[in-house]
Amino acid sequence: MDPPEAVEPSAPEMWAARLALAEADPVAQERLQRIANLAALAFSVSRAAIVLFGDGGARVGAKVAPSDAEWPASADLKSRWRGLREASITTDAHGFHAAAPLVAADGPVLGVLVLDEPKSETACAHPGARALIDLAAMAAEEVTRKRDEAERETLVAELDHRVKNVLAAVQSLAAQSARKASSLEGFLKTFAGRLKSMASAHQLLTATRWRGAGMQNIAAAELGGLAPGQTRWQGPDLLLTPRAANAMSLALHELATNAVKFGALSTELGRVDVAWRATADGGLELLWTESRGPEVAPPTRRGFGSTLLDKVTGRELGGEARIEHRRDGVRATLVAGATALADPSASSPAPTPVVAPSLTGASAGAPYVDPAGIKGLRVLIVEDALLLALELEAGLSEAGAKVVGSAADVEEGLRMAELPLDAAVLDANLNGASVLPVARALAARGVPFIFATGYGDTKFAPQGFDAPLIKKPYDVTQVAAALAEITGRAVPREPITAA
Repeated sequence: MDPPEAVEPSAPEMWAARLALAEADPVAQERLQRIANLAALAFSVSRAAIVLFGDGGARVGAKVAPSDAEWPASADLKSRWRGLREASITTDAHGFHAAAPLVAADGPVLGVLVLDEPKSETACAHPGARALIDLAAMAAEEVTRKRDEAERETLVAELDHRVKNVLAAVQSLAAQSARKASSLEGFLKTFAGRLKSMASAHQLLTATRWRGAGMQNIAAAELGGLAPGQTRWQGPDLLLTPRAANAMSLALHELATNAVKFGALSTELGRVDVAWRATADGGLELLWTESRGPEVAPPTRRGFGSTLLDKVTGRELGGEARIEHRRDGVRATLVAGATALADPSASSPAPTPVVAPSLTGASAGAPYVDPAGIKGLRVLIVEDALLLALELEAGLSEAGAKVVGSAADVEEGLRMAELPLDAAVLDANLNGASVLPVARALAARGVPFIFATGYGDTKFAPQGFDAPLIKKPYDVTQVAAALAEITGRAVPREPITAA
């Protein structure tokens, strides 16, 4: 499940796209032109221009130059005003010249306001440097206004995407817990515990603005309130990525739940020791050791908790899990790859939505389509959220489809796209990366597919394919119906109408 991340543009190169928005917006263009006109009038000059910086160069956003279409010169745009950091007004043999930088409230220089009266024999009458600075500030505010609108739109879409992913993950967690539960009471207790574990991880991530969560805090959240005096944890406070933090929280929760039910924490004398260390390859190794509890016997059935431990570490943490049911206590080793650790000095990364203006295709989950046609269908699932992938795989398998592969990233998806397939389900955003390379590979082979996304606005979904779009959280029957529809196996039926 992709966690939300803050958008904080700070590097100057990130402004290029924002400035282009201002130039492309007719309202922004008109306002910048009015500012240029006002500047020319206030300073009694015949030439005024608002130059915008970006993409390593500069371009004219608005200008007043009725008798000189070639001003400002291209050479000036490339370098002349790039280093300007304060207002400047001069009169020399070449005329009157004035310039002031367009400075955004958060620091970057967006461009420059330039005034010029060539070959003027006398100084132009003007209101002074303060007026020049104020006019430049007006222009900067107009450019950043459009930038801020774009940022807000991206943030709202990203929040919508993240919330839907959370809801879909909770939905899948409930379904998986129910599938393995032997009673309603057992389901409620198991589901509530797993939900609390997810909430704890999210709370830790929120505290760091989704930069990551420290192992000390994760261990304390999952073990601190279980059995005071019976649990102990130690290790360097390594920072885990949001995805890995969620996975590690769930893994520790499953181990702790098992220890309380059957293991060392089911008695007052039992002990649980958890220790972790950084590995030479930049990853993490955690050792869970239970002692002084009841004698342990290997389990007779495999529950959802065991599946979570195996797949969470293998997929979400990029490592592996080894569980040993020793007679004197359970011993578990969780290994996480280097990709599970975050850089403690890094700033909050910006999300990378898959931006597209539209998407065409059949209606996913059409109300009068019988999904029974997917029986025997060979399906590929490309989904980075483990819980969603597990639920989708289980649901499609129960409906009769054959899931031939489940990929969590683009590289794995491209490899599996070469398998014998009848159809595929593609998550539009794979942990910040676009699924489009996989979609193109499938399209080249003539394999139909559907997109799944947590973004509410279709402009944040992939485009250019005649493929259905299903929005998260979805029901597996919606996916089954869409697969039947795109493979031509749907069985139409008459709608049910009121008598």
